[in-house]
Amino acid sequence: MKTKISLSLMVLFFSLSAFAIMPNYAPGQYKIDPDHTRVDFVINHFVISEVEGRFNDVKGNFILAKKFSLSQVEAEIATKSVDTNVPKRDEHLRSKDFFDVATYPTMTLRGKRFTGKPESFTLVADLTIKDVTKEVTFKGKYTGSVKDPWGNDRVALNMSAKINRKDFHINYNDKIDIGPAVGDDVMIMVRTEGIKTGDVSK
Repeated sequence: MKTKISLSLMVLFFSLSAFAIMPNYAPGQYKIDPDHTRVDFVINHFVISEVEGRFNDVKGNFILAKKFSLSQVEAEIATKSVDTNVPKRDEHLRSKDFFDVATYPTMTLRGKRFTGKPESFTLVADLTIKDVTKEVTFKGKYTGSVKDPWGNDRVALNMSAKINRKDFHINYNDKIDIGPAVGDDVMIMVRTEGIKTGDVSK
C-alpha cells in the first residue's frame, strides 16, 4: 500500500513540476526591449581559442501569432555597437577589414517563416550584413511570459545560428604560422525580451 501511495505522489510531483515550467504562450505584437536584448557572437581565434563579443544597440519588433507559424520578426542592429571588451579590437572590427561601419551602419534580420512549436522552433530569416543578404536558419525557443512591476506584458525568445563571415564579405584573412588568426564560422546567439504593444487577430 505504501509503495502505491509513494508512486502516486511521485507521479503527481513530476506532473506538477512539468506544468510549472511549461512556458505560457502569449500571442501579441511586441517591441524589442533593447535594455534586455543581447546579440552575442563567438568566433575562433588563433585556431586554438575563441573570442566572444556582442552588439549593444538592437531595435525591432516581433509578432507572436495565435497560429505560431504566422509569427513575424524584424530587427536592426547598429554595427558600431560591436563590443568585445577590448577597445582597440572593437575599432578594428568597425574598420573596412570587418564591418565597415561608415558605409554599412546597420545589419538587419527579417523573418521569412517559422516552423515547429514555440518551445522548439526553426526560423528562416534574411540576414543582411554589409551589401549581402542571405537566408540563415535559427533554432530557437520561446521561454515564457510575465507581467513586470510597471504593468507591461513581456515575453522572451532565445535563438542561435551559425554563419560563415566570408559569405557576407567580411574577408579579413591575416594568417599566422599555425593557421588563420580569425576563423570563418561565427556562432550567433540572440536573447531578447519583448514588451507587448498590441493584440493579434490570428
